[in-house]
Amino acid sequence: MNVVLLGAPGAGKGTQAAILLSQLGVVHVASGDLFRRALEKKTELGLLAKSYMEKGELVPDEVTINMVLERIRQQDCADGVLFDGFPRTLSQAEALDDKLAGEGRQIDSVVYIEVPAEELVKRLSGRWICRECQTPYHEQSSPPKEVGRCDICGGELYQRADDKEETVRERLKVFFSQTVPIVEYYDLQKKLLRVDGNRGIDEVGAEITGMLRAGSD
Repeated sequence: MNVVLLGAPGAGKGTQAAILLSQLGVVHVASGDLFRRALEKKTELGLLAKSYMEKGELVPDEVTINMVLERIRQQDCADGVLFDGFPRTLSQAEALDDKLAGEGRQIDSVVYIEVPAEELVKRLSGRWICRECQTPYHEQSSPPKEVGRCDICGGELYQRADDKEETVRERLKVFFSQTVPIVEYYDLQKKLLRVDGNRGIDEVGAEITGMLRAGSD
């Protein structure tokens, strides 16, 4: 089973990825992790990606896809893969399908965790972190006992630039502009599974796992 997991920042994609990995026994393939490992090991593809990054250029889709293919050819991926953070654009989705077909494989299901934009803004812009011990807090779901102070060490709480409301709205705007075409692409292939992510973690996880298991029967 080869599954793509899609979800906006704040939708809980990372949490659900962990649940799926434990329930389905597939291998986690995240493009960000692949880049880091390739750079650390100085592989041929890693060095090629680095050459673009050092010039401030985007790594071409071809390089990223070849890195993904190199990973899923390994033995531990034989029973299935959970693609996380990839594909990010329609061109990447089309190229991935083409390359997988050449390997005798395909994407079986695409899970899209949907959460209303305003709820995403609320989730992301409410996050604060302790400067001293890095303990995370949230204004609504897990506030500190004293405003602006860490419960554990008393350190000052601060908000990352990425979590400020203006930045959050811009990040979401970019995400949706890139993701809507991917969602439509997989929907036309009858592979898209829409999941309401505006519920409890366990409820969302149980629905995703059930849908994927039903689809594989």
